Formats: sequence, C-alpha cells, structure tokens
Amino acid sequence: MISSLKINRRRKTVITIIIAVVFLISIFLLSTFLDEGKIASNLDQRNAAPSFAHLFGTDWLGRDMFTRTMKGLSLSIQVGLIGAIGSATIAFLLGMGAATMGKMTDRFISWLIDLFLSVPHLVTLILIAFTLGGGLKGIVIGLMLTHWPSLARVIRAEVMQVRSAEYVQISRKMGKPRIWIAFHHIFPHILPQVIIGFMLLFPHVILHEAAVTFLGLGLSPHEPAIGIILSESMKYLSSGMWWLAFFPGLCLLIIVRTFDLIGEQLRLLIDPIRAHE
Repeated sequence: MISSLKINRRRKTVITIIIAVVFLISIFLLSTFLDEGKIASNLDQRNAAPSFAHLFGTDWLGRDMFTRTMKGLSLSIQVGLIGAIGSATIAFLLGMGAATMGKMTDRFISWLIDLFLSVPHLVTLILIAFTLGGGLKGIVIGLMLTHWPSLARVIRAEVMQVRSAEYVQISRKMGKPRIWIAFHHIFPHILPQVIIGFMLLFPHVILHEAAVTFLGLGLSPHEPAIGIILSESMKYLSSGMWWLAFFPGLCLLIIVRTFDLIGEQLRLLIDPIRAHE
C-alpha cells in the first residue's frame, strides 16, 4: 500500500511536469501559427472590448491583443531561455572553479558572488542594459551577467561536499588527474542541481526582462514584448480599457508560475529523499 502510494506520487510529479512542458510548447507553437495580419493597425476595430472575435480585445490601433500577447509571451520565453542558459553556464563554471582551483580562486569568486548579491538584480540589469544601449543584445547580456550568483554559490557548496567524499579521495590516491575526477565524479553529482537551478532561473529572468522592457531599456518598441504591451497600456487604463493590461499581465504570471512549477517538480523528482515523501 505504501509502495503504491509512493509510485502514485512520483507519477503525479512526472505528469505535472509533462503537462506544464506541453502547455509552454503550445504557447510557443500557437504564437507561430497566429496570423501576423491581426497585429497590424485596423482603425475600424480599435478599442474593442473582449469578445469571441477578439478574446483579449483590441488596442487603440485596432490590433488584436490576443495575438500580440501570445507573440509577446513567445518572445519572452526565447529571451528567458537564452538568458537562463548563459547565466547557468556562468554559475557552473565559477562554482566549479571556486571549489577546485585553489584557495585564492575560491576567495576571489566568493567575493565576486557576494558583490553581485549585495546589489539587487534589477538595478544591475538596468545599468548593464543602459550601458550596452538596450535592445535585444543589451537585455540578453544583462540577464546573463546578473542571475548567476545564487546558483554559483549552491554549485560551489555541492562541489566542496563531493570533494570530501570517500570515493573521490580514493581516486586521488590512485593518481587520477583533477580533470578526470571533475568529469567522472563531480559533474554527474551536481548536474541535477544545475538543471533545477536553470529551470528556477527562468521566472526571474522573464520577469526582469519584462520589467526592464517596461521601463524602455529592453527590447525594441516595435517588438510585441509583454513589457512593451504593459507600458503602452498604462496611459489608456484611465479610459476604462482595462483589458490592455489585465490579460497580458495575467498571462505573464501564468507563464512564470508554470516555469516555477516545473523547477519545483524536478526538484522533487531528482532528489532521492524528497521524491518519496
């Protein structure tokens, strides 16, 4: 009975992950197949409230808000993917380096981590994006350079714990080089942490991208990004056009929550202790 309960909980975790992934892929595919013509100006249908013809209504130029929102979410997912991959890569390299390349390297990287953690991500991201002139390049580089410290600290702690393991000590006494030990003993152990950390970076990356774009320092105003949609809608809320901000903001929160859910479920699935709680 207990064994069956454990299996059912594990299956539930896997099913939850699959449903969340399928949902995200569906959003991306839907944005690809939607008609580009619906986001062109159509003054005959401007300021229309939500209806069956326009699920999220239309804006002041008659553009379909459902199409703009789906394409904006797809764009945010792509930017978040690039930013999270870059940030996770930096965290992995610095975390491994801090724990395997001697005390001086460890002190320097630990100081660098503390330095970045002492300043809010959003402030650093705005400074980097502004310095690089904004746009896709500025926001992506800014996301990569600002979201790695927490994950790097976790990886460093994991690597230092593995280094003291008995099987690693035996490999050292047998004369195995550091690189061999790193790839055969350390890397397989910390890979689950890197994957989970990568997934949990997504919500922060997407929200911060939307925030910087909302402030006008991120993606181009010509792109249907969620941050741009929300920024443009602010001036029309007082006119009663609530749907311009409500549906894009709600969809952004759903996407962020979905990525967060995948990360949490992966943590349950990979962790051998929590997987059968």
